[in-house]
Amino acid sequence: MVSTPTRPAAARQRAGEKTETGAAPVTPAARIPASRISVGGRLRRWYRRFWSALEGNGKSRNGSTYYLILGTTLALTAIGIMMVLSASSVEAIAAGESPYTAAVKQGLFAGIGIFGMFMLSRINVVWLKRLAWPGIIIAYALLGLVLVIGTSVNGNKNWIDIGGFFTLQPSEAAKLALALWMATVLAKKASLLHQWGHAVVPVVPIAGGIIGLVLVGNDLGTGMLIMLITAAALFFAGVRLYLFGFAALGLGAVIAFMAMTSSNRVCRITSWWTGQSCGDGIDANYQSTNGLYGLASGGWFGVGLGQSRQKYSWIPEAHNDFIFAIIGEELGLVGTVVVLILFAILGAAIYRVVVAQEDLFHRVLAGTIMVWLLGQATVNMAVVTGLMPVIGVPLPFISYGGSALLMSLCAIGVVLSLAREQMAPNIRPRKLLGPWRLPGRKKSRTKA
Repeated sequence: MVSTPTRPAAARQRAGEKTETGAAPVTPAARIPASRISVGGRLRRWYRRFWSALEGNGKSRNGSTYYLILGTTLALTAIGIMMVLSASSVEAIAAGESPYTAAVKQGLFAGIGIFGMFMLSRINVVWLKRLAWPGIIIAYALLGLVLVIGTSVNGNKNWIDIGGFFTLQPSEAAKLALALWMATVLAKKASLLHQWGHAVVPVVPIAGGIIGLVLVGNDLGTGMLIMLITAAALFFAGVRLYLFGFAALGLGAVIAFMAMTSSNRVCRITSWWTGQSCGDGIDANYQSTNGLYGLASGGWFGVGLGQSRQKYSWIPEAHNDFIFAIIGEELGLVGTVVVLILFAILGAAIYRVVVAQEDLFHRVLAGTIMVWLLGQATVNMAVVTGLMPVIGVPLPFISYGGSALLMSLCAIGVVLSLAREQMAPNIRPRKLLGPWRLPGRKKSRTKA
């Protein structure tokens, strides 16, 4: 399991014991008055209590973790549909469309995604491993298809137009497929991961191919996120830490090269760093500056739902990557804090799933999805608040985009499947697909 600072085993054992009189024994630490405990001792005690509360200490068995993940995901998705409706209505009317167009599409994909999440949450974990190789092959095929028939949006060639009704973004599906494939491969090589060759091959070459296909489409932001997903899988698999140092140097050089070979990226970085327009007069900070105006004008409680001024074409594509700015303007600091708290609860709940896992496949898969969703949310909010240059990364569950929402919900479905396995059998939701058996084998006694 992942090493985290929890209470010592001896302390946990003593906490459950009783004396002959029926009372719990008093530990030496309990005899010391609180006034005599040093500041360092109090900090250590608070630190241990914090990690103990975060890990849950068996609360996964009663289903609290499962329903925390489910509840926060549905809440974020509902907020996303509501804010997409608010942020997109003005530009839709200006284009002669219905103000509900984007929200209806987002709601449609949310419905499909929630159904997929439900199905995946009830599938036996063994079936997930069987989806690993087909998933990574399909991801490669779709990313290759983008380069042939894909469409470009704002300079990024990462979409496939399907029937003119919606566009498919294969790079979003590749994130989940890669996470599932890496967990499967790393679990099979668990006893060999202390050797750097087995830790790197074949995970890094296959992930590098995915990243390369995404970068060919000129999407550096998504490429950086897939790099983060790859690093997370290796970290939760227990790969030696010195390898991450070498990888950081190599990836830093690649990212620097990709940034410096694109005038658009150079303009974004220099404008973000200096706060000034580029030499050719392009204001790469236009979107970011107006996003900050929106956050600032919202105050504590916002200007009111639907009353944003920045969505009147001041923030281009306000319902996409900069929807967090519209939340801050219309719902104020309170609204942004609610979104932050929901992501924090989601991260803490998934973390409980991670630390409770003894199987390497389960731990790597849950940990990778946790880093993917929370890392992407952090990058998006850092861009909107001006802490990072604009790199075009959507806010999970909230930003407009069917592919991103669908894959994020499916990823949560995978985590729910892992969380369901931790629940007590008498309260565990029934699985849809049990363990697969060869003909003639005896029936498995695994409970649903």
